[in-house]
Amino acid sequence: MNRPDPELDKTLADLEWPRIEAAVAARCRGPLGARLELPLATGRAEARRALDETAEVLRLLEEDEALPFEGARELGPALTRVAREGSLDGPALRDVMIVLGCAKTLRRFLHARRERMPHLADACAFDPTLDRLQDELSACIEPDGTLSDRASPELRRLRGEVSALRERILRRLEQMLVAHDAILQDRFVTEREGRYVIPVRRDAHEKLQGIVHGTSASGATVFVEPRALVSQGNHLKMLQGELAREEARILAQLSELVREQLPSLEAAVRSIDHADLRQASARLGRDLDARVLPLADGPELSLREARHPILLLDGVDVVPADLELAAGRGLVLSGPNAGGKTVALKVVGLSALMMRAGLPVPAAEGSRAGFFSPIASDVGDEQSIEKNLSTFSAHVTNLSRLLASTRHGALVLLDELAGGTDPQEGSALACALVDAFLRRGAALAVTTHYEALKAMAARDERLENAAVGFDVERMQPTFALHHGVPGASSALAVAQRFGIPADVVAVARGVLPEQSRTFDELVRSLDTQRQELAVARARLDDERAELTRRAAKLDEAHAALAAAREKVLDTEAEKLRDALRRAREDVRQARRLLKKAPTEATVSDVKRRIEEAAKATAARPDVPSPADHGPPVDPATLALGARVWVPRLRTEAEVVEGPTRGKVRVGAGALRLWVDVKELRAPAETARAAKASLRDEAPTESPEHRPTPRVRPMDPDNTLDVRGMRADDAVSLAESFLDRMYGSPDAVAYILHGVGTGALREVIRDMLRRDMSYVRSFRGGTPEEGGDRLTVVQLK
Repeated sequence: MNRPDPELDKTLADLEWPRIEAAVAARCRGPLGARLELPLATGRAEARRALDETAEVLRLLEEDEALPFEGARELGPALTRVAREGSLDGPALRDVMIVLGCAKTLRRFLHARRERMPHLADACAFDPTLDRLQDELSACIEPDGTLSDRASPELRRLRGEVSALRERILRRLEQMLVAHDAILQDRFVTEREGRYVIPVRRDAHEKLQGIVHGTSASGATVFVEPRALVSQGNHLKMLQGELAREEARILAQLSELVREQLPSLEAAVRSIDHADLRQASARLGRDLDARVLPLADGPELSLREARHPILLLDGVDVVPADLELAAGRGLVLSGPNAGGKTVALKVVGLSALMMRAGLPVPAAEGSRAGFFSPIASDVGDEQSIEKNLSTFSAHVTNLSRLLASTRHGALVLLDELAGGTDPQEGSALACALVDAFLRRGAALAVTTHYEALKAMAARDERLENAAVGFDVERMQPTFALHHGVPGASSALAVAQRFGIPADVVAVARGVLPEQSRTFDELVRSLDTQRQELAVARARLDDERAELTRRAAKLDEAHAALAAAREKVLDTEAEKLRDALRRAREDVRQARRLLKKAPTEATVSDVKRRIEEAAKATAARPDVPSPADHGPPVDPATLALGARVWVPRLRTEAEVVEGPTRGKVRVGAGALRLWVDVKELRAPAETARAAKASLRDEAPTESPEHRPTPRVRPMDPDNTLDVRGMRADDAVSLAESFLDRMYGSPDAVAYILHGVGTGALREVIRDMLRRDMSYVRSFRGGTPEEGGDRLTVVQLK
């Protein structure tokens, strides 16, 4: 991506785009920050990729991670030198090595997170064979930029010889310093012209034979290389020459390796810069509390609570605004000077540019923006003395250029359109230009004080008025943007606020044409009504919030009450189950007594036990099956004392209160609860009558009257199906089933519990083991009977 056309430069300057570039550059971690020029996408697909990449890094930062390319160096001059067949020195090769290390780390980081960051991973891909070049350089270059002894055996040998010879020369010079102390100016060894020398007094230098390599600035000291060391000094110079040639050869060889990989190396550098740009963009978005907006399908823009990014960078408390534009539609911004019209205009332009640059936009959730091209503006004073153009002439020249280049999808921003000339002619020209831009398919935002243009926006469906607020009582702007109404210019109020005497302002009001005063008063009246509506709306919002809060409290109270009722129901149900178990045990004991000795005393004892069992089960006289009830109850028949079937209790109950609001209160023994009328069913009278008859006959049963037991295959009468039930319900139903079967002529009963995990089967069989009152024995089913999914009970 690059700057698509030079005409964009004026727009970037008008919108202060360099401030945005500087903010991104300040957040770069690599060398890109020193030379950053934000690239702008030239097409929608490019913009989409840029936004996706920034969004990926923004999510990475939210997870407290960051892209790893710290310490990257600037390689531009070095790569240029290599491309021109030049050799690099040690520090330059060290920088290449460091950048290759950063590139490898970045590549591995993105590869490990490819599923989370697919777009950035693709954008930063480069040749992995560069790792071999890094290994070569690492083997030859030390961290301080010098050649390593490992670079070549010859280099190691020459360095060893140079070091040993230098040591011998210095050791011999130290001895001479002691021997010739009397003629020395000072006791130290130094170098002159690459030769080791000692400082001798000028008046005594002839006493030490050797070669003079210079004098001190004062002339009092002569630097002499002793003749005894001249031969060794010559040898050292020759070795140093060989060493320099070997180092140059190695540097040239390494530079050639870099040159061979130059395209791949340049791609790696671009990858680091690209990753740095996306991370800096994400950091800016995080600092501005901005978000990556969805890219709209067409040239349109819908911003919610948008804020000016440069004002945010300056620490200004920005008043957010809602802004909407689309191709072929326009927004006419009006209101007092210094009220925020131009700020809103620039927010539109900067948001469109930031979308093309892949930057997050400071706007609220629900915002979106499309791709606009070109983005053109005319903001500010364009007076030019050199071109002999006045402000208005420069303005019209620029408008002419903009109109010629406008096409569908363009975004045009015009500040004070056709200002600086006769108001009537200027307003007429402004209306005509707005119409021309819209007919060409531009999305247009324009600021104005012209009443004619405000009136045009009120009647032209392509346009919308928007006013910046002005507090008349405090005589200052509010910077809030209000849609659908024009704004009063309030020039006289602003003038008075900034120091124009009140009497001067009063005279100006008198001079003001009647039409202007009427229009201004109308706008003020609309603004007053709008403010009153805003207050009323805020009050309604508060009331709505209070109602919502109360409703939430009521819901919580209702849920707590339902939980309490459920708890009570569970407790009462447990009590009823215990009472039922005790009653059944009494009935079993009575039957055993009848079976053993059916005397008159025994019969009396049986009657007593049955009466006690009946009292204990008053709350639940029987335990009907779900089929033992009729159709849904008719709400009109519900009255106090009515009998109904309650599915949740699995029993009949009596209506004791209601109905009220679709609910009735029912009682079953000591249990009382409210039930929805829709849940209730009519009781099955015939089923109850049959059961009552069976209970009446049971106490008089004696062994001689009991039918002869019989064994017959499984059928609905001798089989109980408890599959899918809870353990407690299954046990309770099985006990009732065995009670009934004990009084029948059948000798065998079948309990179908299924296989599943086997838990229900074990519960049933544990019950049979504990209570053998009716049970002679039990077993699992044979394969012919159905296997272990049922238990066969042999009754006594």
